[in-house]
Amino acid sequence: MPTLPWTTVDQPEPGTDAVVMASRFRVRGFRHVLPFFIAAMRVHAQVRRAEGALGVSLVAHPLRREFRTLSAWRDRDALNAMVRTEPHRSVMVAQKEVMADSVFRFWTVPVAELPLSWVDAEQRLEARG
Repeated sequence: MPTLPWTTVDQPEPGTDAVVMASRFRVRGFRHVLPFFIAAMRVHAQVRRAEGALGVSLVAHPLRREFRTLSAWRDRDALNAMVRTEPHRSVMVAQKEVMADSVFRFWTVPVAELPLSWVDAEQRLEARG
């Protein structure tokens, strides 16, 4: 399964901050890997069309049954609006039962630091609490 590198969705207003979200999902069994990946691709496409999205990346580790996302947003309202709309809303409901673990981290960065790299995101996802 491919890793989707950072895709710039929209150019931010210079001198502002971006809201960043990193997530890690682990599915319970190997039989859930492909369906989760297909769902993740639908959400990835949604983010690329979402109002307020600045960029997105997806990393899939199928042998670990793990998926990681990294995205940047104009503000938290834009991120929350995407989460509440389709297909994300239905994907959350449908995939809830197959989740072994999920972690979410949020922070802000100056837009001058975009595009994001996975180095900081990985450290934040692995940190406790």
